[in-house]
Amino acid sequence: MKTFAVLGLGEAGARIAADLEAAGVDVRGYDPAVANGVADAFDAVYDRDVVLSFTSAAAAAAALSSALPALRADAVYADVNTAGPALKRELATLAGARFADVALLGPVPARGLGTPAVASGSSAQAFADALAPLGMPVQVVSSRPGDAAALKLVRSVFMKGLAAAILESADAAEALGERAWLEEQVAGVIGGPLLDRLVAGSRTHAVRRVEEMDAACELLVELGVEPRVATASRELLADLE
Repeated sequence: MKTFAVLGLGEAGARIAADLEAAGVDVRGYDPAVANGVADAFDAVYDRDVVLSFTSAAAAAAALSSALPALRADAVYADVNTAGPALKRELATLAGARFADVALLGPVPARGLGTPAVASGSSAQAFADALAPLGMPVQVVSSRPGDAAALKLVRSVFMKGLAAAILESADAAEALGERAWLEEQVAGVIGGPLLDRLVAGSRTHAVRRVEEMDAACELLVELGVEPRVATASRELLADLE
């Protein structure tokens, strides 16, 4: 069985690390904000088969630079952060053939290793081979880093746009004194669990989702698509910060 390291022990990273441990996997976790007995990224990564980076897009390059001296030539370095394709390509240049661009498509704290993923890059298939037996559905989309990130961002235009529409509708309904009625109507279309996830998640993770929509807007411009919905979603999320 492969050995793992998880860099970044926030909600997502901590859940994945816990699931790996529960599956009997040898896993080390490292986060500078968490006292977990691992001194630094070098110690966490040393002699590991697979490294999963859950830091943040802003810290992704620094995390990789810290890990590189300890990263085996045949290891898989999977950057799981939500970021633009350009950053993923920069990381791939540093990591070389060991790099996998991975995008998780769902609420990781709720689904853990069961969260569906898309992967691209030189080590995308190696990532899939390591995670699929542990319960993660992985679709390898290409050998080019950045392709998985791009797919997640265009999906995010819809998901965050849907959340923004719900929040705006709910605010208007509340002004009418009919918020409960509106939420019942929306739940009838998309289901109560998704409604709760979109509303609560938007408020809890507003800062991170603003960054995500910034990346989505940038990608859409590069693709020649005017980011009207993405921009509006970004502005609404910014008001929740």
